[in-house]
Amino acid sequence: MLPPESEIGRVNARAGASAVPVSPETYAVLSSGLDAGTRFAGCFDVTIGPLVALWRSARASLAPPDAAGIERALPLVDYRDLLLDSRKGTAALRHPGQSVDLGGIGKGLAGDSIREVLRRCGVGSAYSNLGGNVVTLGAKPDGSPWQIGIQHPREERGLVGAVAVVDEAVVTSGDYQRYFTDRNGRRHHHILDPTTGYPAASGLVSVTIVAGDSLVADVLSTALFVAGMEKGLEHLGRFPGAGAVFVDAGLRVYVTEGLRSRFRPAEGVRFAALN
Repeated sequence: MLPPESEIGRVNARAGASAVPVSPETYAVLSSGLDAGTRFAGCFDVTIGPLVALWRSARASLAPPDAAGIERALPLVDYRDLLLDSRKGTAALRHPGQSVDLGGIGKGLAGDSIREVLRRCGVGSAYSNLGGNVVTLGAKPDGSPWQIGIQHPREERGLVGAVAVVDEAVVTSGDYQRYFTDRNGRRHHHILDPTTGYPAASGLVSVTIVAGDSLVADVLSTALFVAGMEKGLEHLGRFPGAGAVFVDAGLRVYVTEGLRSRFRPAEGVRFAALN
């Protein structure tokens, strides 16, 4: 089951170390978010809510937030200020003005939940697409792998290729999914760097993760996009069985060794394998 949005709203509304009881589902996703903050410090932070709110307003006005506003919001972003009490089943934020945003983890949880429901219902073969977050259950009905296309970050109807998967999740984070162009013609995407307050500038425009769990793939795709390819590969190495497809700012495609035999590039697309 998924956590009710109202519960996250209650946690945000009571920011300032005033704990509120939450459902087991909400507690689980917040706990996963806290763990991700610890694993990927500086690259993933569920308390990024104040910055997300600033940039959401910026999209509406087609003007980036002013630097002073970002500087005021940055001290409010710190996953260590998410206070969870497993015995009482409560959650709190340490300081007023802090808020939680589950944009980098929520679809991952939803994908795993969908697959678990299908399994409990006796389904052996299924495919679910939550918009950039694909989850497969088993193989296709004919026994062959699912072929999951990876969106080309600069061609709306194009692909960089497809990856063959069985009982795995495929999640992509890219700068093309939600962005705006300001009045000066500068492009601003939605994946924020929690250390700077600005859209991540890691040299990557797309990161696709293939992993057994949708939640893991969701978090990794965001964290590696922010981290960049070199540091991202270090993070990825701590997750045996997970693989990645990177597209850099020059639209060069890189595929980790474990996916090399399962990645089929689109016509005209060349890729390099990463050890």
